[in-house]
Amino acid sequence: MAWQRKIEMMRDDLQNWKSYIQFIGDEMVFIQKLLDSYIFEPRTPNLFERLENFKQLFNASKQKRASLLESIKIHGNRLGGIFECTQEESDSQYYENHLDLKANVTGFIKSYLDQKKEVYEYAGSILKKKKP
Repeated sequence: MAWQRKIEMMRDDLQNWKSYIQFIGDEMVFIQKLLDSYIFEPRTPNLFERLENFKQLFNASKQKRASLLESIKIHGNRLGGIFECTQEESDSQYYENHLDLKANVTGFIKSYLDQKKEVYEYAGSILKKKKP
């Protein structure tokens, strides 16, 4: 019974990760449009360089995101076939893989949130001011 509870927990993890990473994809579209827009104060020192740096970081994050989604999909497919393995095989290998994937997802989310915060703080400080 404990192993079945672990399986349910892993399924929940997978669903949560998929949902969160898909939401991040939607946010990335918005941030990309923000970075490509012309709403920034043009006289800001190093504006172009900073924006290009942010764009490069987000492109790398997009690639990492796609890779994680693929890993989650593969991991989920293996979870579906878990009952075909012996419990020892399932327990040790699959759960270790699950914990590794969890560490990767958690690391990606933390890194993404740090990038997003940096972009928002920078963008907020140099947006063009509306004149009344």
